[in-house]
Amino acid sequence: MQKIIPHLWFDKEAKEAAEFYTEIFEDSEVTDVTTLHDTPSGDCEVVSFNLLGCPFMAISAGPLFTPNPSISFFINFDPSRVPDAAKKIDNVWEKLAINGTTLMPLDQYPFSERYGWIQDRYGISWQLILTDPDGNSRPPIVPCLMFVGENCGKAEDAIKHYTSVFKDSKQGLMARYPAGMEPDREGTVMFADFMIGGTWMAAMDSAHEHGFSFNEAISLMINCDTQEEIDYFWEKLSAMPEAEQCGWVKDQYGLSWQISPTIMGDLLGGSDREKIARVTQVMLQMKKLDIEKLISA
Repeated sequence: MQKIIPHLWFDKEAKEAAEFYTEIFEDSEVTDVTTLHDTPSGDCEVVSFNLLGCPFMAISAGPLFTPNPSISFFINFDPSRVPDAAKKIDNVWEKLAINGTTLMPLDQYPFSERYGWIQDRYGISWQLILTDPDGNSRPPIVPCLMFVGENCGKAEDAIKHYTSVFKDSKQGLMARYPAGMEPDREGTVMFADFMIGGTWMAAMDSAHEHGFSFNEAISLMINCDTQEEIDYFWEKLSAMPEAEQCGWVKDQYGLSWQISPTIMGDLLGGSDREKIARVTQVMLQMKKLDIEKLISA
């Protein structure tokens, strides 16, 4: 199982959005839909799905959080691996653009023959890029963190922190802003990528006025096999005690993580509604999740 899984929060559209994405991207499917009853947000639909072979999760839990481009997803169209990559990037863009918002037009740029950044109808942001087949190989989907506002200039520090916390981690590319690109400060991160827990991520600083920052609408779920793992990641990542709830924490940059036992899918899955209800009610009383108590429930 992949160690880190992106998690998307929607008002009521989790299943609808998952089905929309799995129709757009190849090698994609909805794998599970479970309803959690009697939560503080009412009945919540939890959806598991794969996009281009990469696992995602989503939840419909009310209009509490709105996604924004501080976290986006690079979709790498590698001509050496994807037949008709240039044509496919145009097709995917066209579908994501329906009722969406263009952040950077799909066009030729110094760093790519074909690239565009778009926010879809559900508010999720995608960076579609035709990659250089002679460059460094990367997976089809790479989550990207944009450090803005008070976080601007902290991307490199965050990369060092995350790669120190997770095993199977390493630094990848690092491109810095040169002089003359104000308001971005020379030497800060224009683009970097890194691997944590076997998952490739990207990061960038941006000093422009954006009016948004990290929030709970997009979080990163960490699958933990043992209670010791849960305790470890909780200690390393939780920097805001007021944000601790049901396995959720926020780190010093405001990025949300869900530190969850690997068996949670089994505990909340299946057709036994009473079992799901028992586990849900026990979980809702917790801050840091306790595997033994969840299993007992």
